[in-house]
Amino acid sequence: VQLVESGGGLVQPGGSLRLSCAASGFTFSYYGMSWYRQAPGKERELVATIVGTGRTTNYADSVKGRFTISRDNAKNTVYLQMNSLKPEDTAVYLCYARWGVNVYWGQGTQVTVSS
Repeated sequence: VQLVESGGGLVQPGGSLRLSCAASGFTFSYYGMSWYRQAPGKERELVATIVGTGRTTNYADSVKGRFTISRDNAKNTVYLQMNSLKPEDTAVYLCYARWGVNVYWGQGTQVTVSS
């Protein structure tokens, strides 16, 4: 099983990034997928979740209206489009998969929002 994140980097405040998480080794469409983030000295925070069909999504209040989670089950990939980025969005962003008791984590990708 692998979850491989990509798309992180350094961006100026107000900018955009699109994160991707490529999954392998399990039946992707069965799994709810989420993005978490963890900033230095802070607890891990749930950012967004999408169900297996992609029909339902949920967001943390801190990112509503700015971030969009989506998935392509044909490509076994989940995305996080991040717009209007703020310095407080700086964190390692991690991909998470869950189906019942089966849970997998990616290694994370760094997002830094700074001028």
